[in-house]
Amino acid sequence: MAISERSQVYPSSERDPAIDQFRGLAILLMVLVNYLAGVDCVPAWLKHAPDIGVTIADLIAPFFIFAIGLTYSLSFQHRKTKLGKLKTYQHFISRFMAIAGIGAILSAGEIWLKVDNVNINWGVLQAIGVAGLLTLIVIELPLEWRACIAIAILAGYQYMLDRSWLSYVLQAPHGGLPGAISWGGMLMLATVLADLFHDPPRKKFFLPLSLFTLAAGFTISFLIPISKNRVSISYVLISIGTSAILFYFIDQIVKKFNLHFSFLQSWGKNPIILYILHLLLIGVFYLPDIPAWYNQAAVWLVVLQAIGLVGILSVIALWLKKKNVFLSL
Repeated sequence: MAISERSQVYPSSERDPAIDQFRGLAILLMVLVNYLAGVDCVPAWLKHAPDIGVTIADLIAPFFIFAIGLTYSLSFQHRKTKLGKLKTYQHFISRFMAIAGIGAILSAGEIWLKVDNVNINWGVLQAIGVAGLLTLIVIELPLEWRACIAIAILAGYQYMLDRSWLSYVLQAPHGGLPGAISWGGMLMLATVLADLFHDPPRKKFFLPLSLFTLAAGFTISFLIPISKNRVSISYVLISIGTSAILFYFIDQIVKKFNLHFSFLQSWGKNPIILYILHLLLIGVFYLPDIPAWYNQAAVWLVVLQAIGLVGILSVIALWLKKKNVFLSL
């Protein structure tokens, strides 16, 4: 949601359709959430919570983090077997630094255009880039060790957040650079659950541990508030548990009913291109600075614009799929 997980584990004809469709769903929802964020008539439960609390919109970025985690270990091990350890690490470092770099360029553009009138704009791509680099440090460890390290990182981050980081974290979207530590813990947990999913003898533990993660997050939320802006430990556990459960049901539907939604699969194969393009297209609505055209648009106009936005991106996604073009970082 890295961003283009064109996993070398699956040859182009053998990609896991459930993963592609889950990733496609995640990027599609990210597009809609970003578009709706600036529209006044959209209800609050479809927008990000201002601080404490959680909405549907707050769970979308973790869906994408989980999609990255689903193929992280597989891709790493395949590359290491094929190219060796050094080149594999070089590839992953370059990959996640590129993602963070693209995010920095996009954020600089938003600051220049005074989008949302913010001076610190730490985007989701920067958070993913840092999270990917942190996860790379532990990716070769057994999943039990990875799980323990992830929990330790999340607990350490929460401790520092409560002691001294809160004011800075709240100034930057997605928690800024400190918050990226917590996003890293989230991605590590995603790789742990993904390893269970891909390991036949232990796959039976995937759903129970996903449910346990979700329950743990809700339990902790009585002591530590749920907050995407703070990237709190309760938010991380709830969102990663929800992501895993959603993926489980998508996988079951795909496998049992042999359903292949070409629409979502095409979105899931080129998310980096679609993510960048959707920001440019949203500018068509935002930049004219005409309230009735975007911020204060009527419901019917919002629906038409959303359909147009998704429609244009879908045509591009299907065309790229037809041409067998997949952007892989």
